[in-house]
Amino acid sequence: MQELKDRIVKEGKVLPGNIIKVDGFLNHRVDTELMDHIAQELGRHFDMDGVDVILTAEASGIALAAVVARHFGRPMIFAKKAKSDNIEGGLYQSDIFSYTYKKKVTLLVSREWLHAGDRVLVVDDFMANGEAMRGLCDIVEKAGAKLVGIGCAVEKGFQGGGDRLREAGVNLHSLAIIERAEPGSIVFREE
Repeated sequence: MQELKDRIVKEGKVLPGNIIKVDGFLNHRVDTELMDHIAQELGRHFDMDGVDVILTAEASGIALAAVVARHFGRPMIFAKKAKSDNIEGGLYQSDIFSYTYKKKVTLLVSREWLHAGDRVLVVDDFMANGEAMRGLCDIVEKAGAKLVGIGCAVEKGFQGGGDRLREAGVNLHSLAIIERAEPGSIVFREE
C-alpha cells in the first residue's frame, strides 16, 4: 500500500535496536483517515463476507482493528494481557514473548465472545517476530474457530515472523513489509 509506505518513509523513525517508530500516525497518535484506507485495502485482500469477527491484541492493535471492524460491520475482540475481575465464563489463553516489552505475556480472550465455528480475521498494526500473531492463532484454534487470515499494516520482514507464519500455511497479508531499516533509510520488500 503505497500511501502507508510513503508515511513510513516520511514520518517513521528507526531507533537503535531496529525499532521502527510509527507512533505519529499508526499506534499512539492515530490518523483515522489512513486507518480507513488501510481497512479498505485489507478488504481487497480478504473476503470480508466470510468474516464473523475481527481479533487483535491489546493495546496498539485496537485502533486499527476497531476501524476495520466498523468499516465492515463486524464485532471486534481484543486479547487482554492481564486478567480483570469482569471476565466471566472462562478464558482462552496463549503465552507469548513480547518483542516490545521483552518479557513473557499471556494473551486472554473470554470464552463468552469467541466461539467454535466463528470465522476470524486477525488484524494488527505491526508485526516484528510474529509472537502476538502466533498467540492469537493459538487462541482461535483453542476456541474451535476458523482463522480466515491475518491482516497487518506494517511487518518487519527482516525479523522473519511473517515468513514463519506464511510457511505454516497462514493466510497473512501485510500492507508494508520492511526488509531493511537504518536511520535515514527504510527499504521495503518487493511484492
